[in-house]
Amino acid sequence: MQVRGIQHIGVTVPDMNQAVDFFQSVFGAVTVMECGGADLDDEFMVRRLGVPAGTRIKDQRVIVCGNGGNLELFEYSGEPEQTPMKRNSEVGGFHLAFQVDDVAAATARLRAAGVEVLDGPTRIPSGPLEGLDWIYLRAPWGLSLELVSWDGALGYEREGGPKMWPVNS
Repeated sequence: MQVRGIQHIGVTVPDMNQAVDFFQSVFGAVTVMECGGADLDDEFMVRRLGVPAGTRIKDQRVIVCGNGGNLELFEYSGEPEQTPMKRNSEVGGFHLAFQVDDVAAATARLRAAGVEVLDGPTRIPSGPLEGLDWIYLRAPWGLSLELVSWDGALGYEREGGPKMWPVNS
């Protein structure tokens, strides 16, 4: 098997229009594809998607932000119980990170726009990620997001490691 890269990350959102509006206004996302809803039977939903019987895909869209991978957004209906977003420290918790030109400038713009931004930005002073500027923020529905930027080579790259993001090559 030859893996070419991560093609997309699927994220379930509580309100598709809110999510798309957020990603468009904050990250300049472009909608690649709108699939709409899918009224698939319970057997399909349970056996192929691993969701409870009675759950249906209310809306499905694919967006892209800059040169990164695709985000496949799902809004489901019929889910019997909603669980809170997992924290990053919990198994299954995650965040999406976006590379920007200048974390400090992006942070100021997001704060002015009313986006929930955590403390920072922070610059990593030493180690493998030396020189990385980063900050966490949250989407309106609680999804953890991160902005990152750096100039030149990160600490680990100066030791000859492969680049994790070819844009800085």
